Amino acid sequence: MARNNDIKNIFLSASIPLQERDPGYIETADIIAIRDAVIALTTVVLPCHKLIWGGHPSITPLIYHVMEKLNLNIQEHITLYQSRFFEKYFPEDNNKFKNVVLTDIIDKDREKSLLEMRNRMLDEHEFAAGVFIGGMEGVEEEYKMFIRKHPHAIILPIASTGAAAKKIYDEQFLDKNERLVKDYAYMSLFQKYLLNNI
Repeated sequence: MARNNDIKNIFLSASIPLQERDPGYIETADIIAIRDAVIALTTVVLPCHKLIWGGHPSITPLIYHVMEKLNLNIQEHITLYQSRFFEKYFPEDNNKFKNVVLTDIIDKDREKSLLEMRNRMLDEHEFAAGVFIGGMEGVEEEYKMFIRKHPHAIILPIASTGAAAKKIYDEQFLDKNERLVKDYAYMSLFQKYLLNNI
């Protein structure tokens, strides 16, 4: 376990695309790779550092699964943000985390409420890195916000997971690295490009 002053914050933006939302994301999405990447990232990060994410219902159960498997008392290594706008959709796994930040509904509006959550999530912490896995338009939005707010952080769009992460890598990410496109050995990928550099 890292000492408290050695613990770094890692931001995760991830989701499994939904067919009914935007077929452009699902066409390239590799759902097994998305799950594998989230599980690998959580396994690598949690013992030593802190993972912070906006609790997409397709991702939160995966993170809890890893936390259980690691069998460590690492609740302080996790912060989950959720907008009250989506309260009726919260997965049961939310209740298993101690550090859940619920953000306000703004004008009964989905987009304004999401923006409030994302701003709080990205403004309330200093981040050493941001990791982008799979996802839809929300992952793209979080990428743009993250690089603006945390310009010196390590950025890893995991293009091999497809969907928004691939789109970010192809269209916006300048620091090209073939391993982000072709390497499915996510544990070693995160060890090399994340843990070894923060």
